[in-house]
Amino acid sequence: MSFSAKLTDWQRRHGRHHLPWQASRDPYRIWVSEIMLQQTQVATVIPYYERFMARFPDVAALAAASEEEVLTCWAGLGYYARGRNLHRAARRIMERHGGIFPRSFDDIVGLPGIGRSTAAAIGAFAYGERRAILDGNVRRVLARVFAVDGWPGDKTVESRLWRLSESLLPETGIETYTQALMDLGATICTRGKPRCAQCPLAADCLALRENRTASLPAPRPRKALPERSATLMVIRHGRDVLLVRRPAPGIWGGLWSLPEAEGDSAAACLRLTGQVPASIEELQGFTHTFTHFRLSILPLLLSLDGRVSAASEPGTVWMDHADALGAAIPKPVKAILEKLPA
Repeated sequence: MSFSAKLTDWQRRHGRHHLPWQASRDPYRIWVSEIMLQQTQVATVIPYYERFMARFPDVAALAAASEEEVLTCWAGLGYYARGRNLHRAARRIMERHGGIFPRSFDDIVGLPGIGRSTAAAIGAFAYGERRAILDGNVRRVLARVFAVDGWPGDKTVESRLWRLSESLLPETGIETYTQALMDLGATICTRGKPRCAQCPLAADCLALRENRTASLPAPRPRKALPERSATLMVIRHGRDVLLVRRPAPGIWGGLWSLPEAEGDSAAACLRLTGQVPASIEELQGFTHTFTHFRLSILPLLLSLDGRVSAASEPGTVWMDHADALGAAIPKPVKAILEKLPA
């Protein structure tokens, strides 16, 4: 039995069949799921996906929304550029494709936030198009089964994996085969403690035969993460907290965040609110790790007395504490606000 036949047979009997985006040929639903699943596990994605689809059931609804509405629905899922790109792509689909999700691979891959593998997956699931995928799960499966040395992010290694992925495509049943590759990597050929005894490819797996499943695929070459620090000001007046919109692109781009103090926090508060804080309290600091650096965050609680006018600085707003928790804010900011008394 061929590689693809073994996978397809396994998928029919043991794969995942009841995820909320399955059993649909709607390219919009498939597209949203594929973007959310980038660098995020299925269990985490499901509730976000269901809320997102209830709020934005089609391309037109997504395109008509504001970026803030989209990011509010996305808040907590991380990698916020994905949400911004979904929004940009929806508007492009409305402008250039008459509101209909494109069918051409070149048109799909030309949309913001969609790369070669994601475009191929959308094409396979929505249109039955026979194209190879190479997401993180597939890289791991191929690197182990065929004992491909080297870090998959290296261009030479990546090219070899693409050639392998293309050479293994079945002539028919691309949807089941593509889902099988994804499911095998997500549930059986996992990064840690792969369940080799349950793998349909165990007899063919060179990594298993050579006792190299722990070392393949090779990890990204280690580099010390740069360290950065930031002082975030929780400026409060009664139940209200002052939020600022982060510039896009960039870290937390387009989200509401806490103003950052660069130097004298009292002076920064005066500039933003026209008042010197009545008190400044240092809250417990913590570290938040991004993909490319580690950020040490020191929160300061600045309390204002007396009458406060509406926020006049561009991109700032006073928001009720409860409303702020439900706004499009990053996880670390939400963690800070959740610890404050309501």
